[in-house]
Amino acid sequence: MSGTPETLFRLDGRAAIVTGASSGLGVAFARQLAAAGARVAVVARRTALLERTVADIEKDGGTALAVTADVRDPGQCRAAVARAHDRLEGLDILVNNAGVATAVPAVRETPDEFRAVVDLNLCGAYWMAQASAAVMPSGSSIINISSVLALTTAALPQAAYTASKAALLGLTRDLAQQWGPRRGIRVNAIAPGFVQTEMTDGYRPGYVETVITPRILLGRFGSAGEIASVGVWLASPAAGYVTGQTIVVDGGMTIT
Repeated sequence: MSGTPETLFRLDGRAAIVTGASSGLGVAFARQLAAAGARVAVVARRTALLERTVADIEKDGGTALAVTADVRDPGQCRAAVARAHDRLEGLDILVNNAGVATAVPAVRETPDEFRAVVDLNLCGAYWMAQASAAVMPSGSSIINISSVLALTTAALPQAAYTASKAALLGLTRDLAQQWGPRRGIRVNAIAPGFVQTEMTDGYRPGYVETVITPRILLGRFGSAGEIASVGVWLASPAAGYVTGQTIVVDGGMTIT
């Protein structure tokens, strides 16, 4: 690896896909990748919100494309990747961010409820990775967004969510060992801690203050930008020797 910090962390000339980019962390990933120079395709089911993300990126001088797709459908994943690859003239980065969290007691969770979470959080990431790897050149980067709850618990009944996010870590390792030697594609995961997004707005009163914050060494939630900046690093030449790893960004929660 050679270069200066100004070049090693830049993504100029590269094309990226970010799934789940209609809200929350997905928007932050898309905006920061674009700010680092990447052309970005944002993928989700909510077209109007995708277009808002695109407008924000373009307002800041970036290049973005909205692609409406449901990542639970392998055919839609292949179509989304094909469109992004065509319109952005390549594909070098995939951020598998699309996901859903539920809190259902295990004795009451139905098979359909459990499968719905796994289908989106785990299977959707796999289908997008499959489609993307087929067209990515050597040197590309896939980043799977897992969760701190893949490594610890948070006093909520989240069997489906934690199982799906833990499975992403195994998927990350396996794809890294398959695609590193054969395709030159790096595959890593980020395990974010608690971040203030739409997903956390529904917590019951007092839960954060009494259960979560006391376990975070830094004493606060993280920001979407703090998570997304790790994604920019993993996508950049600065992380060119990093693959098969899970980067935990949790304010110290998992060591308490």
